[in-house]
Amino acid sequence: MSAQARGIAALLAAYVIWGLSPLFYVLIADVPPLEILAHRTLWSLVFFVVILLGQGRIGQAWQQLGTPGSVLLTAFAAVMISANWFVYIYAIQLGRTVEASLGYYMFPLVVVVLGMLFFGEKLGILQWVSVALAAAAVLVLTRGVGAVPWFSLSLAFTFGLYSALKKRSRAGPVVSVAAEVAVLTPLAMVWLWGVHRAGWLGIGGEQGAVFGRDWRDSLLLVLSGPMTAGPLVLFSYATKRVSLATTGLLQYINPTLQFLCAVVIFSEPFTASHMLAFGLIWAAVALYSAHLVLFQKSGRDIAIGARRPGAG
Repeated sequence: MSAQARGIAALLAAYVIWGLSPLFYVLIADVPPLEILAHRTLWSLVFFVVILLGQGRIGQAWQQLGTPGSVLLTAFAAVMISANWFVYIYAIQLGRTVEASLGYYMFPLVVVVLGMLFFGEKLGILQWVSVALAAAAVLVLTRGVGAVPWFSLSLAFTFGLYSALKKRSRAGPVVSVAAEVAVLTPLAMVWLWGVHRAGWLGIGGEQGAVFGRDWRDSLLLVLSGPMTAGPLVLFSYATKRVSLATTGLLQYINPTLQFLCAVVIFSEPFTASHMLAFGLIWAAVALYSAHLVLFQKSGRDIAIGARRPGAG
């Protein structure tokens, strides 16, 4: 198997795990979301430490926290990804997986806008039309459902801001995320101490302290670490072996599987407003994907032209 084929296989595995993750988190729907988030953070750190020790790269994660600037950048990124994880878990528990999937469809379009605002990137015509269609989808859903799709917007913007922060990071994805969960772990441990020792309740007043009380839920909470970190390792492996366009196009497997889980398995409502909003988003995604393909083709043509005798 070629390096590219191995990369595509790893990429598909990562996106499928992410896309089917609602099936995992619904199994622990009785655990308060903040408690799940704390365990997800703690066991992710354990998983990353094992991986980095095996690779002899644990020092790189420590270096990521070596200067005030890198600590600040890591902390901001950690807050964004933690907020994203929490909103995603909470949306699934509330039966809003359809709305969550919409957020991840919107995410690449949000990144395009953030790139324009913070990095001075210019948008092509197809990108502008894609963003306009995404904005129209939000308005349609807001009017049809009678409420702003906060879960979708929160997921899209927290992950978009996280991606913008990661653009400034020099470390690879595995090392940088290991540093982020290391920053979050003390907070996670404080929360778990409060839940187990001080009787703290969840955000909705739920009784927690599940770990150690039920072997099934305890095992699933431990597995939330590999569920978080494993796909990232696969994604990191894949991005070094496949093109940007392939990575961008295949990423829609994730929200598509989330959407199918919501409608087919969880039987969440899918109204005419949802249908119209998703139609607009899928049109936006098609245009965005076309831009990626054209961008890659033009870049390849330029590279070929530069290699021709007399070029340049």
